[in-house]
Amino acid sequence: MSIFGSILQALGLQKPEAKPAATATTPAPTAPKPGATSPRPVAGAPGPSAGQIGMPGAYYAPPAAPAAAPMAMVDVMSKLEKLAGKNPGLDWKASIVDLMKLLGIESTLSARKKLAAELGCPSNLIGGDYKKMNEWLHKTVLQKIAESGGNIPQSLLKK
Repeated sequence: MSIFGSILQALGLQKPEAKPAATATTPAPTAPKPGATSPRPVAGAPGPSAGQIGMPGAYYAPPAAPAAAPMAMVDVMSKLEKLAGKNPGLDWKASIVDLMKLLGIESTLSARKKLAAELGCPSNLIGGDYKKMNEWLHKTVLQKIAESGGNIPQSLLKK
């Protein structure tokens, strides 16, 4: 999982990645051989459209997936304030290192460089002035949390 994905997961904005379940593979459908009769439709199944009747190799389209529900806002501020109350001395509102520590995520320089690369930080900040990289990271992480449905106040996003 990505470091930013771990941040979102710690804040309740992303569900843990499910391990892929083993699924049986089904063979790809093939066109019927000339002279073969086409299979009979199953009772209750949608029938072919007028343009498909009598067309060899015509298959039914699966039903459309339901529309995704709108993203719900997550009260990230309450979660962070509650964690901060249990961890005095961490200034997560100003420091990416403290924010990562608060969430129980590795905050080493190596981890922050990886996070910066993940989020598209300019290369001159990743390999140069780490104070500027950290400031960029903090602002960008808070912005991306807000974009993912977290309630980050504008006062923290404008820094």
